[in-house]
Amino acid sequence: MALPSAAPTPTGVREEVARVLAARAAAVLGRDAAGLAAVAAAGAEEADRDLLARTAGLRLAAYTLKPAAFAEPAAGAAELSVAAELGYRIEGVDDYPALLERRVRLVREPAGWRVAGETPSGAAAPWDLGTVRAVDGRYSLVLGLGEEAELTALAELADRAAPVVRAVWGDWSPPRLLLELPLTEQQFATRMDVSADAYQGIAAVTLAVGGAPVHTPADRIVVNPDAYRQLSELGRRVVVTHEATHVVTRADTRPWTPLWLSEGVADYTGYQGTGRTLRQIAPELAKDVQAGRMPAELPADPAFAAGSAGIAQAYELAWLACDLIARRWGQDRLVAFYRTVGQFGAGGLDRAMRSQLGLGIAEFTKDWITEVARLKS
Repeated sequence: MALPSAAPTPTGVREEVARVLAARAAAVLGRDAAGLAAVAAAGAEEADRDLLARTAGLRLAAYTLKPAAFAEPAAGAAELSVAAELGYRIEGVDDYPALLERRVRLVREPAGWRVAGETPSGAAAPWDLGTVRAVDGRYSLVLGLGEEAELTALAELADRAAPVVRAVWGDWSPPRLLLELPLTEQQFATRMDVSADAYQGIAAVTLAVGGAPVHTPADRIVVNPDAYRQLSELGRRVVVTHEATHVVTRADTRPWTPLWLSEGVADYTGYQGTGRTLRQIAPELAKDVQAGRMPAELPADPAFAAGSAGIAQAYELAWLACDLIARRWGQDRLVAFYRTVGQFGAGGLDRAMRSQLGLGIAEFTKDWITEVARLKS
Protein backbone atom coordinates (compact mmCIF):
# COMPACT_ATOMS: atom_id res chain seq x y z
CA MET A 1 0.00 0.00 0.00
CA ALA A 2 1.42 3.38 -0.96
CA LEU A 3 1.99 5.76 1.90
CA PRO A 4 0.51 9.25 1.59
CA SER A 5 3.07 11.97 0.91
CA ALA A 6 3.59 14.68 3.48
CA ALA A 7 1.28 17.61 3.03
CA PRO A 8 3.02 20.73 1.73
CA THR A 9 3.35 23.65 4.12
CA PRO A 10 0.73 26.31 3.54
CA THR A 11 3.19 28.95 2.45
CA GLY A 12 5.83 26.75 0.79
CA VAL A 13 8.50 28.66 2.69
CA ARG A 14 10.67 25.57 3.21
CA GLU A 15 10.88 24.91 -0.52
CA GLU A 16 11.58 28.56 -1.30
CA VAL A 17 14.34 28.75 1.30
CA ALA A 18 15.89 25.53 -0.02
CA ARG A 19 15.94 27.02 -3.54
CA VAL A 20 17.48 30.27 -2.30
CA LEU A 21 20.22 28.46 -0.37
CA ALA A 22 20.94 26.19 -3.34
CA ALA A 23 21.22 29.23 -5.61
CA ARG A 24 23.56 30.91 -3.13
CA ALA A 25 25.79 27.83 -3.03
CA ALA A 26 25.84 27.52 -6.82
CA ALA A 27 26.88 31.16 -7.10
CA VAL A 28 29.77 30.68 -4.67
CA LEU A 29 30.92 27.54 -6.51
CA GLY A 30 30.66 29.28 -9.89
CA ARG A 31 32.26 32.54 -8.70
CA ASP A 32 29.06 34.22 -9.88
CA ALA A 33 28.72 37.63 -8.22
CA ALA A 34 25.49 38.41 -10.05
CA GLY A 35 23.96 35.10 -9.05
CA LEU A 36 24.94 35.69 -5.44
CA ALA A 37 23.44 39.18 -5.51
CA ALA A 38 20.19 37.81 -6.95
CA VAL A 39 19.44 35.92 -3.72
CA ALA A 40 20.97 38.45 -1.31
CA ALA A 41 18.98 40.81 0.87
CA ALA A 42 19.46 44.54 0.67
CA GLY A 43 22.53 45.49 2.68
CA ALA A 44 24.25 42.10 2.30
CA GLU A 45 26.19 43.04 -0.83
CA GLU A 46 29.48 43.85 0.90
CA ALA A 47 29.49 40.65 2.96
CA ASP A 48 28.78 38.57 -0.15
CA ARG A 49 31.56 40.26 -2.13
CA ASP A 50 33.83 39.49 0.83
CA LEU A 51 32.73 35.84 0.75
CA LEU A 52 33.76 35.54 -2.89
CA ALA A 53 37.09 37.21 -2.14
CA ARG A 54 37.79 34.98 0.86
CA THR A 55 37.12 31.80 -1.14
CA ALA A 56 38.84 32.90 -4.36
CA GLY A 57 42.01 30.96 -3.55
CA LEU A 58 40.16 27.67 -3.10
CA ARG A 59 39.69 25.12 -5.85
CA LEU A 60 36.21 24.01 -4.90
CA ALA A 61 34.98 20.81 -6.52
CA ALA A 62 31.62 21.07 -4.77
CA TYR A 63 29.79 23.55 -2.55
CA THR A 64 26.29 23.03 -1.17
CA LEU A 65 24.06 24.76 1.35
CA LYS A 66 20.90 23.00 2.56
CA PRO A 67 18.36 23.58 5.33
CA ALA A 68 19.11 21.20 8.18
CA ALA A 69 16.30 22.14 10.54
CA PHE A 70 13.31 24.23 9.70
CA ALA A 71 10.53 25.83 11.70
CA GLU A 72 7.74 27.35 9.66
CA PRO A 73 7.63 31.11 10.32
CA ALA A 74 4.52 32.79 11.58
CA ALA A 75 2.26 34.22 8.93
CA GLY A 76 3.53 37.61 7.83
CA ALA A 77 6.95 37.15 9.50
CA ALA A 78 9.60 39.41 7.97
CA GLU A 79 12.67 37.49 9.19
CA LEU A 80 13.68 33.85 9.42
CA SER A 81 16.67 32.08 10.98
CA VAL A 82 17.50 28.67 9.51
CA ALA A 83 19.93 25.99 10.64
CA ALA A 84 21.78 24.86 7.53
CA GLU A 85 24.38 22.32 6.46
CA LEU A 86 27.31 23.57 4.41
CA GLY A 87 29.21 20.96 2.41
CA TYR A 88 32.34 21.55 0.37
CA ARG A 89 35.00 19.50 -1.39
CA ILE A 90 38.49 20.67 -2.26
CA GLU A 91 39.54 19.56 -5.73
CA GLY A 92 42.25 16.89 -5.74
CA VAL A 93 41.96 16.28 -1.99
CA ASP A 94 38.44 15.45 -0.85
CA ASP A 95 36.60 12.32 -1.90
CA TYR A 96 33.75 13.32 0.42
CA PRO A 97 32.40 16.72 1.43
CA ALA A 98 33.44 18.42 4.63
CA LEU A 99 30.22 19.28 6.48
CA LEU A 100 29.75 22.31 8.71
CA GLU A 101 26.82 23.70 10.65
CA ARG A 102 25.65 27.17 9.66
CA ARG A 103 23.05 29.67 10.73
CA VAL A 104 21.46 31.57 7.84
CA ARG A 105 19.35 34.66 8.41
CA LEU A 106 16.78 35.51 5.74
CA VAL A 107 14.45 38.43 5.30
CA ARG A 108 11.26 38.66 3.30
CA GLU A 109 11.49 41.14 0.43
CA PRO A 110 8.99 41.88 -2.37
CA ALA A 111 10.76 39.34 -4.58
CA GLY A 112 10.68 36.67 -1.86
CA TRP A 113 13.01 35.39 0.85
CA ARG A 114 16.61 36.62 0.55
CA VAL A 115 19.81 35.86 2.49
CA ALA A 116 20.80 38.61 4.90
CA GLY A 117 23.69 36.80 6.58
CA GLU A 118 25.42 33.48 7.16
CA THR A 119 27.53 32.54 10.18
CA PRO A 120 29.05 29.34 11.59
CA SER A 121 27.14 27.71 14.43
CA GLY A 122 29.91 25.24 15.22
CA ALA A 123 33.36 24.79 13.73
CA ALA A 124 34.25 27.58 11.30
CA ALA A 125 35.15 27.16 7.64
CA PRO A 126 38.68 28.26 6.68
CA TRP A 127 37.30 31.32 4.88
CA ASP A 128 35.33 32.40 7.94
CA LEU A 129 38.70 33.37 9.39
CA GLY A 130 39.80 35.55 6.48
CA THR A 131 40.97 35.42 2.87
CA VAL A 132 42.43 31.98 2.21
CA ARG A 133 45.68 31.53 0.34
CA ALA A 134 46.56 28.19 -1.23
CA VAL A 135 50.08 26.85 -1.74
CA ASP A 136 50.65 23.65 -3.68
CA GLY A 137 53.37 21.19 -2.78
CA ARG A 138 54.28 18.01 -4.57
CA TYR A 139 52.32 15.88 -2.10
CA SER A 140 50.42 18.58 -0.25
CA LEU A 141 48.04 21.50 -0.35
CA VAL A 142 48.35 24.18 2.32
CA LEU A 143 45.53 26.62 3.03
CA GLY A 144 46.26 29.57 5.27
CA LEU A 145 45.86 33.21 6.08
CA GLY A 146 49.47 34.17 6.75
CA GLU A 147 52.45 35.07 4.61
CA GLU A 148 53.07 32.93 1.55
CA ALA A 149 56.60 32.13 2.74
CA GLU A 150 55.23 30.48 5.90
CA LEU A 151 52.67 28.49 3.92
CA THR A 152 55.37 27.41 1.46
CA ALA A 153 57.63 26.25 4.30
CA LEU A 154 54.77 24.16 5.69
CA ALA A 155 54.14 22.62 2.26
CA GLU A 156 57.82 21.71 2.02
CA LEU A 157 57.66 19.96 5.40
CA ALA A 158 54.54 18.08 4.31
CA ASP A 159 56.31 17.03 1.12
CA ARG A 160 59.17 15.66 3.21
CA ALA A 161 56.72 13.88 5.50
CA ALA A 162 54.72 12.08 2.81
CA PRO A 163 57.51 9.73 1.61
CA VAL A 164 58.43 8.91 5.24
CA VAL A 165 54.83 7.96 6.01
CA ARG A 166 54.52 5.96 2.80
CA ALA A 167 57.71 4.05 3.63
CA VAL A 168 56.07 2.81 6.83
CA TRP A 169 52.37 2.56 5.92
CA GLY A 170 52.23 2.34 2.13
CA ASP A 171 50.30 4.54 -0.29
CA TRP A 172 47.00 6.13 0.60
CA SER A 173 44.19 7.90 -1.20
CA PRO A 174 43.77 10.76 -1.80
CA PRO A 175 47.52 11.11 -2.38
CA ARG A 176 47.79 14.74 -1.21
CA LEU A 177 47.91 15.99 2.36
CA LEU A 178 45.67 18.94 3.17
CA LEU A 179 47.01 21.27 5.84
CA GLU A 180 45.44 24.42 7.25
CA LEU A 181 47.41 27.18 8.97
CA PRO A 182 45.31 29.80 10.77
CA LEU A 183 46.98 33.09 11.58
CA THR A 184 46.43 33.08 15.36
CA GLU A 185 45.65 30.69 18.18
CA GLN A 186 42.20 32.25 18.48
CA GLN A 187 41.54 31.52 14.80
CA PHE A 188 42.68 27.94 15.38
CA ALA A 189 40.20 27.68 18.26
CA THR A 190 37.42 29.15 16.10
CA ARG A 191 38.19 26.71 13.31
CA MET A 192 38.03 23.81 15.75
CA ASP A 193 35.12 25.20 17.80
CA VAL A 194 37.07 24.92 21.06
CA SER A 195 38.19 27.39 23.71
CA ALA A 196 41.43 29.24 22.96
CA ASP A 197 43.29 27.56 25.83
CA ALA A 198 42.05 24.01 25.15
CA TYR A 199 45.00 23.13 22.91
CA GLN A 200 47.78 25.28 24.33
CA GLY A 201 51.09 23.60 23.60
CA ILE A 202 49.54 21.28 20.98
CA ALA A 203 51.15 22.21 17.67
CA ALA A 204 48.68 20.50 15.32
CA VAL A 205 45.66 18.21 15.24
CA THR A 206 43.99 16.05 12.63
CA LEU A 207 40.42 17.06 11.86
CA ALA A 208 38.10 14.48 10.31
CA VAL A 209 35.78 15.82 7.64
CA GLY A 210 32.17 15.53 8.70
CA GLY A 211 30.81 14.10 5.46
CA ALA A 212 33.20 11.18 5.08
CA PRO A 213 32.56 7.63 6.24
CA VAL A 214 34.10 7.15 9.66
CA HIS A 215 37.04 5.09 8.44
CA THR A 216 37.99 7.14 5.39
CA PRO A 217 41.49 8.69 5.23
CA ALA A 218 40.33 12.18 4.25
CA ASP A 219 41.38 14.30 7.21
CA ARG A 220 42.77 17.80 7.42
CA ILE A 221 45.81 18.68 9.46
CA VAL A 222 45.06 21.93 11.30
CA VAL A 223 48.13 23.68 12.68
CA ASN A 224 47.99 25.63 15.94
CA PRO A 225 50.16 28.59 14.87
CA ASP A 226 51.42 29.84 18.24
CA ALA A 227 52.59 26.41 19.44
CA TYR A 228 53.91 25.46 16.00
CA ARG A 229 56.02 28.59 15.65
CA GLN A 230 57.75 27.86 18.94
CA LEU A 231 59.08 24.54 17.65
CA SER A 232 62.51 23.96 16.17
CA GLU A 233 62.76 22.93 12.54
CA LEU A 234 63.12 19.32 13.66
CA GLY A 235 60.14 19.66 15.98
CA ARG A 236 57.99 20.96 13.12
CA ARG A 237 59.11 18.11 10.90
CA VAL A 238 58.18 15.52 13.54
CA VAL A 239 54.79 17.15 14.17
CA VAL A 240 53.82 17.26 10.50
CA THR A 241 54.91 13.65 9.95
CA HIS A 242 53.06 12.59 13.11
CA GLU A 243 49.82 14.18 11.93
CA ALA A 244 50.24 12.81 8.40
CA THR A 245 50.42 9.36 10.00
CA HIS A 246 47.04 9.95 11.62
CA VAL A 247 45.64 10.81 8.19
CA VAL A 248 46.88 7.53 6.75
CA THR A 249 45.99 5.31 9.70
CA ARG A 250 42.46 6.67 10.13
CA ALA A 251 41.22 3.96 7.77
CA ASP A 252 42.45 1.35 10.29
CA THR A 253 41.68 3.24 13.50
CA ARG A 254 38.60 2.32 15.51
CA PRO A 255 37.08 3.68 18.72
CA TRP A 256 38.67 0.77 20.59
CA THR A 257 42.18 1.44 19.27
CA PRO A 258 44.04 2.59 22.42
CA LEU A 259 45.65 6.01 22.21
CA TRP A 260 48.99 4.64 23.33
CA LEU A 261 48.99 2.70 20.07
CA SER A 262 47.60 5.37 17.73
CA GLU A 263 49.75 8.15 19.19
CA GLY A 264 52.71 5.82 19.56
CA VAL A 265 52.76 4.79 15.89
CA ALA A 266 52.37 8.44 14.87
CA ASP A 267 55.40 9.43 16.94
CA TYR A 268 57.32 6.34 15.80
CA THR A 269 56.75 7.39 12.19
CA GLY A 270 57.44 11.04 12.97
CA TYR A 271 60.89 10.29 14.34
CA GLN A 272 61.94 8.10 11.42
CA GLY A 273 65.21 9.31 9.93
CA THR A 274 65.79 12.01 12.54
CA GLY A 275 68.72 10.29 14.26
CA ARG A 276 67.29 11.10 17.70
CA THR A 277 68.38 8.94 20.64
CA LEU A 278 66.10 7.45 23.31
CA ARG A 279 66.90 10.23 25.76
CA GLN A 280 66.40 12.94 23.13
CA ILE A 281 62.97 11.60 22.21
CA ALA A 282 61.87 10.92 25.81
CA PRO A 283 63.46 13.62 28.02
CA GLU A 284 60.52 14.04 30.41
CA LEU A 285 60.21 10.29 30.86
CA ALA A 286 63.95 10.07 31.54
CA LYS A 287 63.60 12.64 34.34
CA ASP A 288 60.76 10.64 35.89
CA VAL A 289 62.66 7.37 35.75
CA GLN A 290 65.78 8.89 37.25
CA ALA A 291 63.59 10.26 40.05
CA GLY A 292 62.22 6.78 40.70
CA ARG A 293 58.83 7.28 39.03
CA MET A 294 58.21 4.18 36.93
CA PRO A 295 55.03 3.30 35.03
CA ALA A 296 53.05 0.23 36.04
CA GLU A 297 51.01 -0.02 32.86
CA LEU A 298 50.69 1.40 29.38
CA PRO A 299 49.21 4.93 29.45
CA ALA A 300 45.41 5.10 29.46
CA ASP A 301 43.50 7.25 26.97
CA PRO A 302 42.81 10.19 29.38
CA ALA A 303 46.57 10.71 29.75
CA PHE A 304 46.65 12.06 26.18
CA ALA A 305 43.94 14.71 26.67
CA ALA A 306 45.08 18.26 25.99
CA GLY A 307 46.14 19.90 29.23
CA SER A 308 46.54 16.63 31.13
CA ALA A 309 49.34 16.49 33.67
CA GLY A 310 52.05 14.21 32.35
CA ILE A 311 50.89 14.38 28.74
CA ALA A 312 54.48 14.63 27.50
CA GLN A 313 55.39 11.44 29.36
CA ALA A 314 52.31 9.70 27.95
CA TYR A 315 53.44 10.40 24.40
CA GLU A 316 57.00 9.34 25.18
CA LEU A 317 55.81 6.09 26.78
CA ALA A 318 53.60 5.40 23.75
CA TRP A 319 56.48 6.03 21.34
CA LEU A 320 58.71 3.70 23.33
CA ALA A 321 56.11 0.91 23.20
CA CYS A 322 55.78 1.13 19.42
CA ASP A 323 59.52 1.54 18.92
CA LEU A 324 60.03 -1.63 20.97
CA ILE A 325 57.63 -3.55 18.74
CA ALA A 326 59.38 -2.31 15.59
CA ARG A 327 62.85 -3.14 16.91
CA ARG A 328 61.98 -6.59 18.22
CA TRP A 329 59.46 -7.83 15.64
CA GLY A 330 60.03 -5.50 12.69
CA GLN A 331 58.31 -2.40 11.36
CA ASP A 332 56.00 -4.40 9.11
CA ARG A 333 54.76 -6.35 12.13
CA LEU A 334 54.04 -3.08 13.98
CA VAL A 335 51.88 -1.98 11.05
CA ALA A 336 50.17 -5.37 10.88
CA PHE A 337 49.48 -5.29 14.62
CA TYR A 338 47.93 -1.82 14.34
CA ARG A 339 45.62 -2.92 11.55
CA THR A 340 44.72 -6.16 13.31
CA VAL A 341 43.62 -4.25 16.43
CA GLY A 342 41.10 -2.43 14.26
CA GLN A 343 39.86 -5.68 12.73
CA PHE A 344 39.49 -7.67 15.95
CA GLY A 345 36.97 -5.34 17.54
CA ALA A 346 36.46 -4.00 21.04
CA GLY A 347 38.24 -6.11 23.61
CA GLY A 348 40.46 -7.71 20.99
CA LEU A 349 43.73 -5.94 21.83
CA ASP A 350 45.28 -8.91 23.63
CA ARG A 351 44.17 -11.33 20.93
CA ALA A 352 45.53 -9.04 18.19
CA MET A 353 48.87 -8.81 19.96
CA ARG A 354 49.09 -12.59 20.37
CA SER A 355 48.26 -13.13 16.70
CA GLN A 356 50.94 -10.72 15.48
CA LEU A 357 53.62 -10.69 18.18
CA GLY A 358 53.17 -14.05 19.88
CA LEU A 359 52.60 -12.68 23.38
CA GLY A 360 49.82 -10.96 25.30
CA ILE A 361 49.50 -7.48 26.74
CA ALA A 362 50.63 -8.48 30.24
CA GLU A 363 53.87 -10.01 29.01
CA PHE A 364 54.49 -7.16 26.57
CA THR A 365 53.94 -4.64 29.34
CA LYS A 366 56.64 -6.30 31.45
CA ASP A 367 59.09 -6.13 28.53
CA TRP A 368 58.13 -2.51 27.92
CA ILE A 369 58.72 -1.56 31.57
CA THR A 370 62.17 -3.13 31.26
CA GLU A 371 62.80 -0.84 28.28
CA VAL A 372 61.63 2.17 30.29
CA ALA A 373 64.06 1.22 33.08
CA ARG A 374 66.95 1.61 30.62
CA LEU A 375 66.54 5.34 31.14
CA LYS A 376 67.91 4.99 34.69
CA SER A 377 71.44 4.57 33.39
